[in-house]
Amino acid sequence: MISPQFKKPKIISVSQLNFYIKSLLDNDMNLNAVFITGEISNLTDHYKSGHIYLSLKDEKSVIKAVMFSGNARRLKFKPENGMKVLVCGRVTVYEPTGQYQLYIEEMQPAGMGELSLAFEQLKNKLENLGMFNKSKKKPIPKYPETIGVITSPTGAAIQDIKNILTRRFPCINIVIAPVLVQGESAPQQLAEAVNKMDFYKFADVIIIGRGGGSIEDLWAFNSEELAFAIYNCNTPVISAVGHETDFTICDFVSDLRAPTPSAAAELAVPDKSELIAYYISQRQYIYSMMDSKLQSYYKELKEVQGKININSPATKINNNYNRLKVIKGKILSSIKFDFEKNLQKVNALSKQLEALNPVAVLKRGYSFSEKDGKVLTSVKQVKSDDIININLIDGKISAKVLGE
Repeated sequence: MISPQFKKPKIISVSQLNFYIKSLLDNDMNLNAVFITGEISNLTDHYKSGHIYLSLKDEKSVIKAVMFSGNARRLKFKPENGMKVLVCGRVTVYEPTGQYQLYIEEMQPAGMGELSLAFEQLKNKLENLGMFNKSKKKPIPKYPETIGVITSPTGAAIQDIKNILTRRFPCINIVIAPVLVQGESAPQQLAEAVNKMDFYKFADVIIIGRGGGSIEDLWAFNSEELAFAIYNCNTPVISAVGHETDFTICDFVSDLRAPTPSAAAELAVPDKSELIAYYISQRQYIYSMMDSKLQSYYKELKEVQGKININSPATKINNNYNRLKVIKGKILSSIKFDFEKNLQKVNALSKQLEALNPVAVLKRGYSFSEKDGKVLTSVKQVKSDDIININLIDGKISAKVLGE
């Protein structure tokens, strides 16, 4: 019971109370644009609606917060539980539940730039998917016929690339896909240019890039859509974004990273002067090798020819003929030697026989007698009236034995 001494209070509904409190908060200028730092917890990301529900907390307190899809779409990074952030928003009451909460309009990482964090998050995500794996990088052809260039048609990069390509390899064909390289529509244009150039096989190698700039200027090349377009591209892609110290997601996912657009052109095609020098040296090397081979073959031919001559029938016949001549000479020499030796023996024997020859004795005036064909050596071999023959040097004399 309310005491009668007090004025009867005005009775309001819960909705009226919540509406009143909401009006108070909404009309408080101090609560319409507050900057709060805290740690994210209880994060819920509704992918269908795009709204992000979370709590911000510090060591002592917690406040519920929501970031509607219109503002959430502008985030460059992905909020996560435990992340410290700086947010800007307004404090109000959600009337159906009577709960006051923070409506976040902007959010950025505390202690790290929003773009830097977004870059690291996307880099880690794609790396975990294996999109930076070196084993999946496609080789750049040594002698391409056509180079595709995806860049701004008005920037200095396109002129540098064209000049270097035509100077190094004058016969190269260049296909240019003009795109925006900065701004909200740039990532989509870059990805579509990669897909179309690969689908229609316009080039053997694709160079994609732009000149240097800040991280904001180069942000179009950190697009997840562009990363997947390059990763799924069958044509080798050379990334040429910014200066040597600039790194983008495009650099990591491409098949080859060039430090500058000019360097990309140098990596894409061979140098005409180097090719000419190389082919001249190769020609000299081939001539030298041919001469060396010919000399080697000529030597082998002479060796084979020598073996053929040694083993040929004519050579064998000639060798045997010469061998027969030597043998014949040896035989004739041996016969002559034996003949002369035997002739000397015959002469010696002849002299000996000559000395013993009765005829020789007869020449000296001697004679010998025979009886009945037998040489008489004793008077006892004859008797009176026997007829004997007396042999002289020039004939015979028949004589009759008259007595002893």
